[in-house]
Amino acid sequence: MPLDLDFVRSQFPGLRDEEVFLDNAGGSMTLARVAERVQDYLLHTDVQLGATYPTSVRAAERYSFARMRMAEFIGAARPDEIVFGPSSTILLKILSSAMRSVVGEGDELVVTRMDHEANIGCWIELAEQRGAVVRFWEPDEATGDLELSGLEPLLSDRTRLVAVTHVSNIRGTIHPIAEIAREVHEHGARICVDGVAFAPHRPLDVGVWDVDYYVFSLYKVFGPHHAILYGKHDALLELDPVNHYFFQREHVPGKLEPGNANYELSHGAAGIVDYVEELGRRTDPSADPVAARRIAWDGISEHEETLADRLLSCLRSRDDVTIVGHAGAARERRVPTVSFVHATLRSSEIVTAMDAHGIGIRFGHFYAARLIESLDLVAKDGVVRVSMVHYNSLAEIDRLVTAFAEILA
Repeated sequence: MPLDLDFVRSQFPGLRDEEVFLDNAGGSMTLARVAERVQDYLLHTDVQLGATYPTSVRAAERYSFARMRMAEFIGAARPDEIVFGPSSTILLKILSSAMRSVVGEGDELVVTRMDHEANIGCWIELAEQRGAVVRFWEPDEATGDLELSGLEPLLSDRTRLVAVTHVSNIRGTIHPIAEIAREVHEHGARICVDGVAFAPHRPLDVGVWDVDYYVFSLYKVFGPHHAILYGKHDALLELDPVNHYFFQREHVPGKLEPGNANYELSHGAAGIVDYVEELGRRTDPSADPVAARRIAWDGISEHEETLADRLLSCLRSRDDVTIVGHAGAARERRVPTVSFVHATLRSSEIVTAMDAHGIGIRFGHFYAARLIESLDLVAKDGVVRVSMVHYNSLAEIDRLVTAFAEILA
């Protein structure tokens, strides 16, 4: 069944007909039901948890329910494998700090030049503190992607962690995380995946992928400015506490949530799961929650593939444009985050010219600065990035294509 776009767009009050929003990889619009849940928590249960009086008990139940819903949403085995935090960057810093007794002198950490800096810098810093060695998994020269053949030579019995992005926020490439995790585990190491650019587009299933740690930002998945770090229970247990001294190693996930997580934003985030399930049930009203989510994501990925194909077809037809990433729109290979550069115009010139057309896109390195530097695109002001999600329409992409034709002429 085609995606019910009228219903979808009605759920996002921030969408306006006169403005086309195509900067979704920087942060999506927020669901009305998420904001309503945040407001309801603040107005009715905004008290400290852990007391015996009824409002505190109710607040704790709401917070626990949100953790359970997020565990269901991503395929975690148990709710306490969910760590809440303010952003993916902060959660990765917490994770790297908590690994200080896991990584020692002479150990090895593998990072990529494809990642957002949040999943690179913290590991380099940890290596410097602990006397470990950092090895870079470089994109393949022929394909531009991270190939398994490039990872295997970097792994050894001293490898402690491989940090990799699920989807490049520049190239839009989907990496085979389950295969990567299998290779990493064969060498006795842990894997940490940045799922920020993947989570708004495809179903999450950390159990099937067999990852040790997975992080993503909820404000890029139609929710509040909040984030989640998933960790296998045994992988979380081995981490050092970063909370107060009375939080011991077995206190999961509290030992990794210093100052407590944000209760109202956690409660609001559960609305994301409700939305995805309702979207699926519009196709099959009898679907159980798991089936409803699967149906919704099938519709989302199909619609997004259509959007990406419309834009990529336009870009492929131009001799003066270079697509940074796969030129095809196949949903198995990429998400609808599309980057390109122009032969003569700087990326900043194209984006600022687009403002006059009422279309929001962006230019720059998008915190994947090492990738932009390796592609020698700094002088271009980075790439032009058009990042679509399922609430965007073909009419909006056609409007973008028409504006491009004028600007690039």
